[in-house]
Amino acid sequence: METWLEYLKTAIDRRESWKVLHKLSDIIAIVFFALLANANEWEEIEIFAVANEEILCEYLELPNGIPSHDTIQRNFAVLDPDFLKNAKRLWNEILSSNESVKIRQMFHLDGKTQRGNGNSQQKANHIVSAVDEDGICFEEQLVDEKSNEITAIPKLLDDLNIQGHIITSDAMGAQREIVAKIRKKGADYVIGLKGNQETLHDDVKSYFEDEELRKKCEHTYKVEKARSGIEKREYWLLSDVSWLPQKEKWDGLQSVGMTRNTIIKGDQEAQETRYFISSLSGDAKLFAKAVRSHWMVESMHNHLDVTFREDANQTLDKRAAYNMNIMRKMALNTLKLVELSGKTIKSLRKKRYAISVNFKSFLNNLFAV
Repeated sequence: METWLEYLKTAIDRRESWKVLHKLSDIIAIVFFALLANANEWEEIEIFAVANEEILCEYLELPNGIPSHDTIQRNFAVLDPDFLKNAKRLWNEILSSNESVKIRQMFHLDGKTQRGNGNSQQKANHIVSAVDEDGICFEEQLVDEKSNEITAIPKLLDDLNIQGHIITSDAMGAQREIVAKIRKKGADYVIGLKGNQETLHDDVKSYFEDEELRKKCEHTYKVEKARSGIEKREYWLLSDVSWLPQKEKWDGLQSVGMTRNTIIKGDQEAQETRYFISSLSGDAKLFAKAVRSHWMVESMHNHLDVTFREDANQTLDKRAAYNMNIMRKMALNTLKLVELSGKTIKSLRKKRYAISVNFKSFLNNLFAV
């Protein structure tokens, strides 16, 4: 933690020095601690800091006490997001120093809109994130207001060390340029297909709809209780794609896959079928793991909304809202990886509450990380 706080002091402060009462590093640290301790809004961050000023003074400088919520928000509106992203990377390394192999096996890409950032005059921020199979967010990229995820994903990949790992994405990532970048950086991919690649999607779908042809595929499945019923998840992977007309257009394409989820409740049955392209070959179980664990990025988005109430936050300033998204993810990563002293609490929402009522003890333990 001391290393991380020292890094915060390197933030470039563009404020006029004669107006500065509060150190930028202190403001960033206060927001991080407050998010861990159940604060969601700017005013709640100030209330938290005032209530815990005594313990915060042991670790932060705070030359003029606690800044107001307006001061905190103004500073987050001018703070460089790239600096916060680097701070998150450093903190991830500190937290996961003993688990680096496990938490860097797969990266799942997906986007989320900050709904509270939009109104009739502006589009809300949309942010693409890279999340590993344990739900730890490693990178994010703000989508340009006049563009979409297709342009943001390559920028995100530029900042992510993916060599030797597997990238998963929904159909938005089914672009030849994105696949080429993934392969150029030495990674494999499993990417969903939908109407945005109509011909490719239809060719793959037609193949898997033929039951005789499907017998040539590797197949694996799992049956378990789920959603008050029984769920059967089936996965087919075909490594012979010589018949596919578009094969040469997609860098590293080695296989196509299909998943079928069947949910049975009483006498009712519902099915969902999806199709994929992949650079994996001959390993249906690895394909199944990649597809199944993609839900972790959706789980992270759910935590941002339910645990941190992100969509309810009405911060309209684009940069302030984006910076808070980065800080929430840093707090979320911490909640997933740090256990409370002497307690086993699985719910992240309850873990935040437990930190808030005994913040001094938590902070002392955190500095031992």
